[in-house]
Amino acid sequence: MRFIEAGPDSPVIRELTRRVNGDVCTLQWQWPAGTDSVYIGRRALDAEHDLTSDAESVTFGPDGGFDASGLKLYTREEYKTAGGYRDRLNGIGRYVYMVYAAMPGSGDPVLIRQPDGSNIVETPAGRAKIRYAIREKKPLFRAFKTVKIEISCEVPLAEDVLCYVKKSGSHPTGPQDGTMYPFAAPFPAGRTGLPEIEVGKNDYVRVFFTDGKKYGRLYELLPE
Repeated sequence: MRFIEAGPDSPVIRELTRRVNGDVCTLQWQWPAGTDSVYIGRRALDAEHDLTSDAESVTFGPDGGFDASGLKLYTREEYKTAGGYRDRLNGIGRYVYMVYAAMPGSGDPVLIRQPDGSNIVETPAGRAKIRYAIREKKPLFRAFKTVKIEISCEVPLAEDVLCYVKKSGSHPTGPQDGTMYPFAAPFPAGRTGLPEIEVGKNDYVRVFFTDGKKYGRLYELLPE
């Protein structure tokens, strides 16, 4: 199997679209004339969260070329029967699908690389849910109160995903709205209760992503 760059007369994939229904992604495209097969790959853009699929991930070799070992052959007949190409999204994060037309009558597969990217489409998968609870105890006649944080997550989390923020006088609205404290250890899947912390009676604590743009694509953070 080898790749060649698309030329003016090469069979190329056009109008590639994706539709997601639940955890199933369906790809559809316009087939080039005379081509009865394509090769399809999937690559996780958030690679650490790719949890297996019917389509293997496609990676890049050390020289910047394609490692085509994970590409899957798909025929025009299979496409007609299924109404497209269907793949189960059983991970979290984002994925990119690549559909390569195969040169007809070429013996060993010769695949067309399209520099314009019209044979590539990105799709989101699911977001893992993270729930947090904050319990307060206010002892009488003391200037401080204790706060206990509990984190419940569907998948393991690295220690840099979440933080808690303390603010005096009102609830913090984000990681920069108060004093931010990182967590010292990763979280396993399931429920984790953290040691109690002591804060002032007028202090409030909330849990946030350390980087909302980065981690908001992967996780959904919900208060209990």
